[in-house]
Amino acid sequence: MTLVELRKMVEGVVKKVDPQGRISIPIEWRRGWKSDRVFLKKCGDVIEVIPIEPLPPSNLFDSIKIGDEVDFTDPHSLKRAFMESRRR
Repeated sequence: MTLVELRKMVEGVVKKVDPQGRISIPIEWRRGWKSDRVFLKKCGDVIEVIPIEPLPPSNLFDSIKIGDEVDFTDPHSLKRAFMESRRR
């Protein structure tokens, strides 16, 4: 990748930070985002803003293995089974 190609990929804008530490991200940059949540990553003096894609509930199916002996009506039993599954 040449320097000219890299310069074309980078787009910047100067924004003022308000007293609460907020900035606004241009709508053109947010247009393709599927969520209003972002992950902030600090690397030295640089802060990256990374949009978080929503996780469909179907991705969670079968993600936790819990035995048949658990009483799902008892939250303490369910929590105990969950904690045991995390140790494995």
